[in-house]
Amino acid sequence: MSGHSKWSNIHRKKEANDKVRSGIFTKLASAIVVAVKKGGGIGDVEKNFALRLAVDKARAASMPKDIIDRAIARGLGKSGEAEMVELKIEAHGPSGLACIIECITDNRNRTVNEVRLILEKHAWRMGEMGSAAYLFKHESEGYTPLYPIQLSDKTQVEEVMEIVTDHPDVQEVYVNLV
Repeated sequence: MSGHSKWSNIHRKKEANDKVRSGIFTKLASAIVVAVKKGGGIGDVEKNFALRLAVDKARAASMPKDIIDRAIARGLGKSGEAEMVELKIEAHGPSGLACIIECITDNRNRTVNEVRLILEKHAWRMGEMGSAAYLFKHESEGYTPLYPIQLSDKTQVEEVMEIVTDHPDVQEVYVNLV
């Protein structure tokens, strides 16, 4: 009768849900750390608008208050953890596609190598800084492609971008695809 207990069924479902929530909380905590740094080291949500937006997103995702407070402390440099750094990776894919990957990480080299491995497995290659940026217009909410490319089969590109987005340090991915 193994595998038929109520706790076993609950445990499997809870474990899967907790794994998804943990990934979401990691990305939201990184966004809070960066918001504190961009706001000049101000950890008060009343005085730092970017922090307020990040905290509101975290609360909307039911992130516990102690995790939010730890992320703010990390942004202020009060915790003993490594400093979070923003990173922009540019890449090129098949058919002239370009993408910009925005990351927040505590270890720049590790993140670059992990993203490079993901891209190379799917026939993409990393470019130098500026090699893909000229194909996009930087706006307040992200990047929009200046020269969008139409492909008849977008599924492979979408799959690769989904895999890249699932990386815990990746915040946003922009592709010049229509």
